[in-house]
Amino acid sequence: MTGKGHDTGAGRRFLFLQGPHGPFFWTLARMLRCAGADVARVGFNAGDAAFWPDRASYIPYLGPAARWPESLAAICAERGITDIVLYGDTRPVHAAAAAHAAAQAIRLHVFEEGYLRPYWVTYERGGANGHSALMRMSVAEMRADLAGIDPDLPEAPARWGDLRQHVFYGALYHFHVLCRNRAYPLFRPHRSLTVAEEFRVYLRRLVTMPVQALRRHIATRRVRTGGFAYHLALLQLPHDASVLAHSPFAGMEAFLRLCIAEFAAGAPAHHRLVVKAHPLDDGRRPLRRVTRDLARRHGIGERVHFVQGGKLAWLLDHAQSVVTVNSTAAQQALWRGIPVRAFGQAVYAKPEFVSAQPLAAFFADPAPPDSRAYRSFRQYLQETSQVPGSYYSAAGRRRLVRRVTDMLLAPEDPYGALRTRSRQGMAGASMPHPFRVVGGRER
Repeated sequence: MTGKGHDTGAGRRFLFLQGPHGPFFWTLARMLRCAGADVARVGFNAGDAAFWPDRASYIPYLGPAARWPESLAAICAERGITDIVLYGDTRPVHAAAAAHAAAQAIRLHVFEEGYLRPYWVTYERGGANGHSALMRMSVAEMRADLAGIDPDLPEAPARWGDLRQHVFYGALYHFHVLCRNRAYPLFRPHRSLTVAEEFRVYLRRLVTMPVQALRRHIATRRVRTGGFAYHLALLQLPHDASVLAHSPFAGMEAFLRLCIAEFAAGAPAHHRLVVKAHPLDDGRRPLRRVTRDLARRHGIGERVHFVQGGKLAWLLDHAQSVVTVNSTAAQQALWRGIPVRAFGQAVYAKPEFVSAQPLAAFFADPAPPDSRAYRSFRQYLQETSQVPGSYYSAAGRRRLVRRVTDMLLAPEDPYGALRTRSRQGMAGASMPHPFRVVGGRER
């Protein structure tokens, strides 16, 4: 795919469902309109409505959850919908949309947080995470599609991304749902917390960010200057769809029980375990206290540390290994050649570079990844589904929309497009990829 000959949006009708908090979906929809496509948005609450200013193309869904599948089918039939766009494919309204799209041969465009963070977001068709086409691909197949492509890849910058903007838009979204949702009496959130609780959580995050940053700095410094060997356990958000839908765990408490018990059983006595919370963890679950109590119960209270979020790169620099459910952050460890043990379904959980050892044995002697295989996998992601930019900052959205609009309009998904280019001998230096970032600069 080059800068010439892109498909236009003529005859295409895009239906947007729920997206990332903030204006990204509206920004993308405006660009699709410029390409000649028709766009509409179904909103399920006042937060959805707040970020879609065009009332003429906004469709409020006011019915009960049980009637959503038939209502979606009616909307698609009436409007001749050719494409459905959504963020994440596991929440109930999106799972129903994915099923309808598959049954009716409607293109399903799925956005997610980047498999490579913090510099990219994910764009796929048909499904993401455990439903991604990547789950069915081997590293050998990826290498075949990469034949002849320049393997020089940029390193991800050592920062998570637009954290403040992310929290701000989350708080603003839940403010609208909490205070302006009278028109949607049947709306129920897909998460376990009430809307009021979600709003308080985001507001507390905004207010306490300076204090939390100081605590993180102190805890991280203690680990970095402690002089001991340590292993990292990466926690995820308690409502993370990847955990709930694509792992054997019901939450982080169960994962912590396994990690701490197996660390006590298998790790060398002079090694320590550092439990790192997700950067957006809001304290709705007392994971610090759970970690402390479990460590004491297993007699290793002095060997277990808890870090509330912060920069992962600072801790990875000297880590012996990384254990996770299926966090995409594990790829930062693989990029550094650090052994990784993952327990859930993940696009990166390939046998070449993710260990399958019993956890106690892993802590005792972690098997290193095949770094060459991982670099091929990472290159494949950057050539296909990983798009530079951000949902939450204005500059990141501009950068993202410049590239991803053409990807939505393209006849093939990102993986099929690479395969076609490879077969036609148009990859690499003879045909620069318009979505790559090399050396931190766009090209």
